[in-house]
Amino acid sequence: QVQLVESGGGLVQPGGSPRLSCAASGSSPTGYNMGWYRQAPGKERELVASITPGRTTNYVDSVKGRFTISRDNALNLVELQMNSLKPEDTAVYYCNAQRWSLGIKYNYWGQGTQVTVSS
Repeated sequence: QVQLVESGGGLVQPGGSPRLSCAASGSSPTGYNMGWYRQAPGKERELVASITPGRTTNYVDSVKGRFTISRDNALNLVELQMNSLKPEDTAVYYCNAQRWSLGIKYNYWGQGTQVTVSS
């Protein structure tokens, strides 16, 4: 089991630069691929950014060049630095941890944190 607790977010002005944090605890969280997903009202949840244990990153096209995902394996912490926020970035952001072992997918979610981009 891995427990994930997000923090950060809130109401942000367009162009703002908040940082989301995800604290992981439990069974060997450093071995998991970590990701940030988001879900806007009326839309499906989408992967925003992910990072492997070796720190290989991947981003959805809409945030490339604006968002940066990072992880500190010693602290079991994953962060999402968001820059140049736009109203369309408004969503609930979820931290995710997943890995495969012996054909079984282990997949865990945080409770989500709201990010609202508005003036």
